[in-house]
Amino acid sequence: MLILVFISVSLRFYQEYTSSKAAMKLSEFVRCPVKVQRCAGRVVQTELIVQVDQRDIVPGDIVIFEPGDLFPGDVRLLSSKHLAVSQSSLTGESWITEKTADAKENQTTPLLELKNICFMGTNVVSGSGMGLVVSTGCKTYMSTMFSSIGKQKPPDGFNDGIRCISFVLISVMLVVMAIIILTDYLKSNDVSESVLFGLSVACALTPNMLPLIVNTSLAKGALAMARDRCIVKSLAVIRDMGSMDILCIDKTGTLTMNHAIIVNYLDSWGSPKEKVLRFAFLNSYFKTDQKYPLDDAILAYVFTNGYRFQPSKWSKIDEIPFDFIRRRVSVILETESNASQGRNSQTHDRFMITKGALEEVMRVCSFIDSVDEGEIDTFSSEDYQRILNMGEELSNRGLRIIGVAIKRLQMQGSHPNMANEEITESDMVFLGVITFFDPPKDSAKQALWRLAEKGVKAKVLTGDSLSLAVRICEELGIRTTNVTTGPELELLNQDVFHETVKSATVLARLTPTQKLRVVQSLQTVGEHVVGFLGDGVNDSLAIDAANVGISVDSGASVAKDLADIILLEKDLNVLVAGVENGRLTYGNTMKYIKMSVVANIGSVLSLLIATLLLEFEPLTPRQLLTQTFLYSVGQIAIPWDKMEEDYVQTPQKWSEKSLPIFILWNGPVCTLCDLVNLFFLWCYYRDYNLFDVKFFQSAWFTEGLLMQTLIFHLIRTEKIPFIQEISSWPVICSTVVISAIGIAIPFTEVGEIMGLTNLPFSYFGFLVVLFLGYFTVGQVVKRIYILIYRKWL
Repeated sequence: MLILVFISVSLRFYQEYTSSKAAMKLSEFVRCPVKVQRCAGRVVQTELIVQVDQRDIVPGDIVIFEPGDLFPGDVRLLSSKHLAVSQSSLTGESWITEKTADAKENQTTPLLELKNICFMGTNVVSGSGMGLVVSTGCKTYMSTMFSSIGKQKPPDGFNDGIRCISFVLISVMLVVMAIIILTDYLKSNDVSESVLFGLSVACALTPNMLPLIVNTSLAKGALAMARDRCIVKSLAVIRDMGSMDILCIDKTGTLTMNHAIIVNYLDSWGSPKEKVLRFAFLNSYFKTDQKYPLDDAILAYVFTNGYRFQPSKWSKIDEIPFDFIRRRVSVILETESNASQGRNSQTHDRFMITKGALEEVMRVCSFIDSVDEGEIDTFSSEDYQRILNMGEELSNRGLRIIGVAIKRLQMQGSHPNMANEEITESDMVFLGVITFFDPPKDSAKQALWRLAEKGVKAKVLTGDSLSLAVRICEELGIRTTNVTTGPELELLNQDVFHETVKSATVLARLTPTQKLRVVQSLQTVGEHVVGFLGDGVNDSLAIDAANVGISVDSGASVAKDLADIILLEKDLNVLVAGVENGRLTYGNTMKYIKMSVVANIGSVLSLLIATLLLEFEPLTPRQLLTQTFLYSVGQIAIPWDKMEEDYVQTPQKWSEKSLPIFILWNGPVCTLCDLVNLFFLWCYYRDYNLFDVKFFQSAWFTEGLLMQTLIFHLIRTEKIPFIQEISSWPVICSTVVISAIGIAIPFTEVGEIMGLTNLPFSYFGFLVVLFLGYFTVGQVVKRIYILIYRKWL
């Protein structure tokens, strides 16, 4: 038993240690120097700009930041210039956020929407600024999100069940052992022999292989997931994946490709128009100040779809960069032919091309491109309202929109006057809009459909807008009849909150703490086993609280540290394989638990009855321990057994009541088989003068070993064993080998040393009849049990 425990612990330690090392390699702890304004000098203090490690920043420091910098703490802006910040690590939203020092906020503004506050963990995309560090370390907003981490894990039903059944077995063991020791002592008056026999019975009652079977099954599942490019940090989570019935998914980067693509390019009447795309392309192609994802989307669309807009025939004259006050970018271009002709003339034809936020682009337009090619009309209030309505309709469909406008410049000299941007960006001609979409992954729809087939419902928990989340879910086939948002959940009382979370499939605009509340509600009130897949800091609370926390290798370090499983590829099909492996692992584990407990209790009760009826021990301690060892070794192949297709199609959960009821139904069948053997030996062979201690013990040893070896095939399937369902070849081989050894031992010198003797061939004929009867009665009991309880394993 000590050897088995050592092997089991070593196997689990090795597997989890290897996974932890692999996970640590993925963690990226970047130390970024931060520019800080410090005072130097004892007599006359001078303000200096120095670089310090981010860990040395303290509240009160004035930090200076540029594109690419990470904020070392929560910062109150003192000054800013065209500052754009990515808060995706906190919110999960892929779009950038405008920040400005001049903003005046009120108490009703959500924390993450404050314009004059930058949070630790976010980074500067463009622009620059200066700010006062107001909090660092555990007092930052990011740290407060994690104050409850490590306290939210739900209880493990499987481990609690194993602990409960262990106490039951110990109680039965103590009672049976006391009775057997007392009975044997009254017959033999040998205390040491009686105690040794009682301890042997206790050992026979113990499911010796349980730790090894469980850990081997889990390690096998972890290796299978490793082949699918997953790192399993906790082996127990494999089993939880088999029980998982709800998977909560953060939208960005998991369901979607996390980059924008062009959906359409429309004129002001909503009709496709290539002219809009051409000028948007020229703007993106020639702008140099800062390339944004939407620029990459425009360029990729034009180049991959074969458009020939010939940018080589254009030359750049100047650029008005994007900022978050104007929310648009303009470039001034000139065609090559016009440029060559214009060098010797005073007039040059130049275009200003502007694109940006729809309302800001329309604000600088006085004209509108007409439906008729080459015609320009005055930009009327009706046009303005029509375009706004079109933009709102497109936004409600989950699309992002930018406006495009142009202006023909008739100017003297080689350069336009750029002294006043407001004058230059005026009286423009509105061309139309371009719509973008973060598309769902090709594999996501198939994976969600496969998960639904296996009884795993998907819920989308995202910080993005509701319209965008609904659009994604509709394309993926997720029902959107019940949707809600974070602000709506905040207004609900506890009971209504739980009901809303239960029915909703799409929950948008959630904060990190709201995601945590949703997961906990599903676990406690809904009694679901919940998985959560996310990759951002904003997902970390929910990842930690979920039964199965899943992140990706490109996710935030804290998300990977808290996750149980790390996906090396953002492919949900890997999770489908994980669910199948989890259910296979759970099923094989339950096979062993139910088989071993039923067989052990049934055999020990038979031993107890035989001890009370006979004047000698049914088996010596040496024989009993050998029998227990042989059939335990035969169970090593169980983790390599297969499961029926129906079993892996539904989530499997531990039931505290199912195992005791299972024992009460099936344990007596084993005891009945042993008692039939006892009475056959007593009645049949007694007349032939073959019935003695050695003969009885040899027969009892062989029958007990065969019965405990063959019972696995009855327990492992709902169907008729060997006829409707056959186990895997490792299990078949194990059964054949152990059965052959059990039959052969009485005929060998080893059997003679153990006190066994040869058995007549007529007894083996009886065993064939006995086991046919056992399988018949067991199958009848099985069908009645399934009819009543609707479940077997």
